[in-house]
Amino acid sequence: MFNKLLCLKCVTSTATSCYPFIQNYPLPFSLRFFTTTSKSRSFAVSYLTDNFGFSPDSASKISNSYNICFQTPEKPESVIMFFRNRGFSNSQINQMVRKVPWLLSCDPCKRVLPKFDFLLSKGVSSSEIVDQVSKNPGILGPSLKNHIVPTYELIYKFLQSDAKTVGCIFGNSFFSYGDRLARNIRLLQENGVRESNIARLLGNRSKEVFISNDMVKLVKEVKDLGFDPSKTTFAVAMMALKRTSPSMWKEKVDTFKKWGWSDEAFSEAFRRHPHCMLTSIEKINVVMNLWVNQLGWDALDLVRGPKIFGLSMEKTLVPRARVVQHLLAKGLRNNSTSFLTPFWVSEKVFLEKFVTCFKEESRQLLKLYQEKVSVRGKEEVGAAWCSSQMVNS
Repeated sequence: MFNKLLCLKCVTSTATSCYPFIQNYPLPFSLRFFTTTSKSRSFAVSYLTDNFGFSPDSASKISNSYNICFQTPEKPESVIMFFRNRGFSNSQINQMVRKVPWLLSCDPCKRVLPKFDFLLSKGVSSSEIVDQVSKNPGILGPSLKNHIVPTYELIYKFLQSDAKTVGCIFGNSFFSYGDRLARNIRLLQENGVRESNIARLLGNRSKEVFISNDMVKLVKEVKDLGFDPSKTTFAVAMMALKRTSPSMWKEKVDTFKKWGWSDEAFSEAFRRHPHCMLTSIEKINVVMNLWVNQLGWDALDLVRGPKIFGLSMEKTLVPRARVVQHLLAKGLRNNSTSFLTPFWVSEKVFLEKFVTCFKEESRQLLKLYQEKVSVRGKEEVGAAWCSSQMVNS
């Protein structure tokens, strides 16, 4: 009897301490006591089935797996009230419970509230917390002291910004991989990867790299491909290898070969700019078609400038190609000069070197350049053109 009374006291005090107004309103259910865990679990199964759409079988498995036991609706409804009072909608709460049903049997004041307070102290708004937690309630699982805080501090060491650290953690769900993250960062450092490269990987949300179970093998593979751990390209090569399955890797290599590249040409291009393997097969074909079939240029030119595959067709490649074609047709550019340069220089340099310097042709060239640029892009080009005109005047 003492244990039953103590249990009732704990449940009541928890509910009223988080929600003191509960004392002023009668609860829409009667308190009933069961003396066995099986009966309390049976009630939990019924609650999950009736309120969250679980089938009796799945509710029973979930109840056993997560040790969900409560004898009355008071416990789960206090949890639901906790989230409602913090801006979560009924549909969001429903989705969260279906993803992490253990929420219904936890003490939110002890297990959840301190994590919300920690995030608030790092500049995360209440609405951002609602949005992120409702999408991935699993981040509420790890211990604040043993996982969340150490993981946050580790990432902050490299990114030096609360906003970037929060974005990195939310974007990668790193709170669930704290130990593995720390181990893999240590392995990267032991293999000569600079902190700036690790920061770049974290900033690019390279979850696939940091949760890898074969970091030593991955580092060796990238080194064997000829990448220097101290260089930026080493981090990008790691991303490319982890984000691309072996079958997709082969498909992309075969796509490059279809346009005339050899294995050696591909290897050179990948070493120069490993980002090219993060490009879709469709984009590879579109760029190659423009370069080879529409412009009539050699596909091997792109071995020396593979970063072109990452440029926008609409905002960069097509409009600049039109300008270069016009210059070639007018005899204002030599065929022997590199076709790559006009595509990877900045907007300002492109306008200065390939548009405004040709006084008689500048307006026609600008018109050609703007034809394939978006509305916002036209405004940016216009501002850059005016600036370059002032410089040249």
